[in-house]
Amino acid sequence: MTSPVSPEKPRGFIDRTGAQADAERAIVEKVGAVYQQWGFERLETPAVEYTEALGKFLPDLDRPNEGVFSFQDDERWLSLRYDLTAPLARYVAENFDALPKPYRRWAAGPVWRNEKPGPGRYREFWQCDADTVGSASPAADAEMIAMACAALEAAGVERGEYRLFVNDRRLLDGLLEVLGLDPRQTTARVRVLRAIDKWDRLGRGGVVQLLGPGRKDESGDFTPGAGLSGSQIESVISFVDPDVAFSGSPSMKVDTLRSHPLAQTEIGRAALKSLSEICEGLKSLGRGAAEYQIETSIVRGLEYYTGAVFEAQLIGEGGTNFGSVGGGGRYDGLVSRFRAEPVPATGFSIGVSRLAAAMQAQSQAQERGPVVVLVMDQARVGDSLAIAAELRAAGVRAEAYLGAGGMKAQLKYADKRHAPIAIIQGGDELAKDVVTLKDLKRGLEISHLAGEDREAYAKLREQVQQEVPRAQLVERVKKMLS
Repeated sequence: MTSPVSPEKPRGFIDRTGAQADAERAIVEKVGAVYQQWGFERLETPAVEYTEALGKFLPDLDRPNEGVFSFQDDERWLSLRYDLTAPLARYVAENFDALPKPYRRWAAGPVWRNEKPGPGRYREFWQCDADTVGSASPAADAEMIAMACAALEAAGVERGEYRLFVNDRRLLDGLLEVLGLDPRQTTARVRVLRAIDKWDRLGRGGVVQLLGPGRKDESGDFTPGAGLSGSQIESVISFVDPDVAFSGSPSMKVDTLRSHPLAQTEIGRAALKSLSEICEGLKSLGRGAAEYQIETSIVRGLEYYTGAVFEAQLIGEGGTNFGSVGGGGRYDGLVSRFRAEPVPATGFSIGVSRLAAAMQAQSQAQERGPVVVLVMDQARVGDSLAIAAELRAAGVRAEAYLGAGGMKAQLKYADKRHAPIAIIQGGDELAKDVVTLKDLKRGLEISHLAGEDREAYAKLREQVQQEVPRAQLVERVKKMLS
């Protein structure tokens, strides 16, 4: 007798409800209208490409499955597209003589990545791209950044709720040259760039480990480091640390960078010249420090980008960062793989699925309800009332649950009230003079992982609940809310 077929969908793939599909469709329509208004023509490319055309993942094994979903047909490998840019490069090369130069196109559609899914990372998602092929001018990069701002605003993200972070990869090449890393030391250089790119996820300590001997994660897996000396590590950290405050306009940041030793290198001077021209172009397009910043920690895809890079992030209430919802940059080498002549290009991509999810989370954060104090014993309802009163006296919106339901019903009530935190003090907590704080917002953020990546969900779930001393209740609640 055969076992029944599992009803679970593959991890990392999305079942789109009507509401989510409608939200993504609306974003594509609004963003596409902006691209169209800026003079870009729509182009649809197949979901399947010859694997060798993808470039980033040329097959070097019997089965080319590094990052892509592939299958074999007529003795040639085919792959689901990894992004919308590699198919564009193939199309431009095929039709080069017939296309106007520069060629301006936009596209939207699903893409697939054969990677381990995790928080905010899916194997299937939608993108909406715009690219200019055939222009080496920094003005084309500036246009991409300004158009990205317009696209996000058209999608419903207001000014002040997003930021474009801009860098030039050649700045980091100049830094490595100053540090004495020979261009032939490709392994060490790549490890340095990959370490910097993990700043958001690992923080300063994790990046320091990856710049040095290496890092072992919680599972025991070891990632070899770049092997830099202590002084080299300090130089890298001081250059890319996003927590180092800088006040002033983006053009002032470029002027400040001119005093760095990398400005004495040829590649560093070229990067600063390009960034300066991008700032001037953005000024002409009516964009300034409120919409974009120069951020030296932005790296993005090592395989693609050759110059300017930019990343769009949503900024919530109180500076909360909802993460990247799009990005792009200059990729002067991609189309050139198909032709003998150099073909400069620049582009920007909005992650439609991620933007829709982030905007939903942002909306829920703005609709934040009161902190709800649960009542675990009706004989002790006065204790819950006292806790709520203490929080209100400290300026925190709070209420005690006054219904008749049990714990499950009370948590469901708190969710419907959009409560950010539920406070629990049962008999065990009372005996230890502690309270349990349940971060309902964080629980909601990771809930989709329950059926997609159970291991990641189990680890992140530990962040949802914490015991704190009763005397520190107000302090800890305020910290969580901020």
